[in-house]
Amino acid sequence: METYLDKKKPEMIELLELLVNIDSGSYDKEGVDVIGTILKESFEKAGMHVKVHREKELGNHLEIKASEESEPKIIIIAHMDTVFPKGEAKERPFKIIGERAFGPGVNDEKASHVQVLYALKALKASGSEAYKNVHVIFNSDEEVGSPSSKSLIKQAAENKDYSLVVECARPNGGIVTERKGVGNFSLSVKGKSAHAGVEPQRGKSAIEEISHKILQLQQLNQYEEGLSVNVGLVNGGTSSNTVPPNAEAEIDVRIKGEEQAAEVTKEISKIAQEEYVAGTTTELKGSISRPPMVKTEATEELVKVIQEAGDELGMSIQQLSTGGGSDASFTAVEGIPTVDGMGPMGEFSHSETDEYTDLKTFPQHTALLAKTIEKLSK
Repeated sequence: METYLDKKKPEMIELLELLVNIDSGSYDKEGVDVIGTILKESFEKAGMHVKVHREKELGNHLEIKASEESEPKIIIIAHMDTVFPKGEAKERPFKIIGERAFGPGVNDEKASHVQVLYALKALKASGSEAYKNVHVIFNSDEEVGSPSSKSLIKQAAENKDYSLVVECARPNGGIVTERKGVGNFSLSVKGKSAHAGVEPQRGKSAIEEISHKILQLQQLNQYEEGLSVNVGLVNGGTSSNTVPPNAEAEIDVRIKGEEQAAEVTKEISKIAQEEYVAGTTTELKGSISRPPMVKTEATEELVKVIQEAGDELGMSIQQLSTGGGSDASFTAVEGIPTVDGMGPMGEFSHSETDEYTDLKTFPQHTALLAKTIEKLSK
């Protein structure tokens, strides 16, 4: 497989360039669907069956198996959407500097699309039947919490023995065995406007009210326990000489343990219900959208298989935890041994300038995915 993939490297890079040069932000349905069409045609050409799950607002999702009737035991998850706005690909198209490929979404995670395709092609080319044991989900909305694909992932995960998620591998060869859960909340405060110079006493400051709440929210942080609450966006007011009648805040929550979800949600709700400035009202929206990905004994056994595959390729595979969220949480919470970071090696996802994929190791990490599938299928 290694020889096959080394020979196919120019093809892999060519497809990667095509994908990177197409905008596919989460809310750019047209762009995401172009990516989906290219991938559908590529996998069908490789002899796989592709089902398109159509969506009205967000991009369509792809479900890929060897045949419609097959019942594979390994689920592989990747996402087609990026965090970048329309026009980003034209402003800074795909380019190669040395052994690194740059461009919007190259690492997060268009290189993974190519990797999955060529891992399956490599298995077929080697005569292995293991490609029949794979159920691939390409979703379109991971960067915004997977609202329309969560149910598809959970359905596809039923009766699976293993889950391999192809977010990027870390520069030290690291794969991810633990991730924090993620929550997104928003506060909307309504007050009453008034002229700040003539009759300020008639006003009810929404900004003053939300400021009290922000200070209370920041007190919820328990970094040592793996709990973080961050008010990252604040908006409010109409002009500097008007008592502000409105204010909004966006809150990011990360949890290490599932038991923290209910407790932190309860505390945020309590803060939202408190009235610091009489006459204001507050609306709270949001929830913990992704559970934490917790490492288990079964995960450790899966890691051993991946490390064995790595040893055969001369790779040293390390495991690590991260505070970032991914769709790996949806399979992990179902009790399926799950490992993330099985994608190509790269860094600086979401960066407007530095995001890259390491082309030198591109075939090797593709071979690692293929060998892992093969070992898990025996």
